[in-house]
Amino acid sequence: MKTRKPLCDFVTICIISGLFALAAIESQASYAIYVGKNRTADGSVLIGGSGDEVSSHWLEIVPARHYAVGTIIRVGVDESANMPGRFIDIPQVQQTHRHLTMNYSEYEGFPPPLTNGGMNEHNVAGRDVWSPSRPELIAMTPIPQLGPNYSDLSRIAMQRATSARAAVEIIGRLIDEYGYSTYGGNSHMFADENEGWVLLNFAGGRGLWIAERLGPDDIRMSYPGYIEEIPLDYQSNPGFMGSENFIDFAVQQGWYDPDSGEPFNVTAIYGTDSARYPRKEIEQELRQAAPISLRDMLNVVRDPRISKDATGYGQVAHLRSGVRPEYRTLWVAATGSVTTPFVPYRIGVQRILPEFGKHRYLTKGEATRFLTNDWQIQEATEFAGRTFKRLMYFTCDHPDKFLPEVTEAFTAFENRLIIEQEKVEQIADTLFKGGHADFALAYLTDYTSSSAKAALDLGKALLASIEARTRVLYGLRPPEADETSRLDSQMVRCN
Repeated sequence: MKTRKPLCDFVTICIISGLFALAAIESQASYAIYVGKNRTADGSVLIGGSGDEVSSHWLEIVPARHYAVGTIIRVGVDESANMPGRFIDIPQVQQTHRHLTMNYSEYEGFPPPLTNGGMNEHNVAGRDVWSPSRPELIAMTPIPQLGPNYSDLSRIAMQRATSARAAVEIIGRLIDEYGYSTYGGNSHMFADENEGWVLLNFAGGRGLWIAERLGPDDIRMSYPGYIEEIPLDYQSNPGFMGSENFIDFAVQQGWYDPDSGEPFNVTAIYGTDSARYPRKEIEQELRQAAPISLRDMLNVVRDPRISKDATGYGQVAHLRSGVRPEYRTLWVAATGSVTTPFVPYRIGVQRILPEFGKHRYLTKGEATRFLTNDWQIQEATEFAGRTFKRLMYFTCDHPDKFLPEVTEAFTAFENRLIIEQEKVEQIADTLFKGGHADFALAYLTDYTSSSAKAALDLGKALLASIEARTRVLYGLRPPEADETSRLDSQMVRCN
């Protein structure tokens, strides 16, 4: 593949852009967790996690679509990104897949709407997680940089992949052909009902990427995404994929000596030592607790050590084999799952309740515009994301007092939903087998809508109770500072 010569004529410019990128990475911390099918209670694969972004988040069902030959899509970043770039157009495929995704509106100048993945009709689930590149790679990133960004790659994988391996192959080909627009280094985690993959793509404009297979016995937490030792013949090893120059470039830079006998440790050579607590602890806890149930996985994604105000949502994909495509299920919490219940969304669901769709709250650019009459009813509905944020803020102000009851209530609510799922599919099966596919899809949609409404009603009841008791027990303390928000350790947490 072709490499790109850095366009930084002054070392100072490159260093400054690198510092900005590192600062952005340190202020955000998305995570993903994979549990292989030999480590789960029911033989499914489980993948869960969240994206850490401060903007509005909303759930969407994206239908399968057919595109005319010659259709193009615009990818990349523009000059306003923390590491500036320029948009390019690339071909769209003629057929894309139905998928569920949580969109959001703002990250470091990247064009909205953004996504970290989701799950598609072929039982492929994806998560997107930061993975910082070493400072030298950040410094040599071209200005402007070209190629799809992390969200472009996540969305394209959901549109096109029929397996986790295929998702990696698709992203790898895109980077090889068009390059990659970075904010300082990134990773993806993909899974299907058989296996998972972790893919790392690096800053530097050299098209560096590497992927490692996660098998049925593996448990992995990306926090950040990492890959350790790889074989030097990785391209002929079925457990790895990567760019052709992946090892040669490290040798050229003097970062690795193939004659040393030392293994090629990807994160040590191309990344930074940035493992965050509790990555190792959670991996070990899951290994000790195996076999892991869906209930266990929901608990882990809700863990207050990692779910906080920055956590835009919670997701757990329950990747089962042998089920109808319409039943493939993504459990979604509308915002940080530490104080938000999970609701099961199947691929066959036809619509999302307006309360869980897009609203103006925290959405980029909405503060400068008036509402159109086309959107007035959507906006008139209560926004679930805002309601559960309010619950988080009250709960986490006195977590010792309030968090146990919130966790207990949401766990009991989810346990009821988990028990109901077998019956839900039995009813839908009867309708499908009777030739009433439309009725079956309508039933799945109505069930999900009623579950989501019940989740919101439960959240509102808890919010009213905790708000009232906060007023009586503690009073409503006023802020001491003028600024309302910062990207640092003062963010709201429940631990």
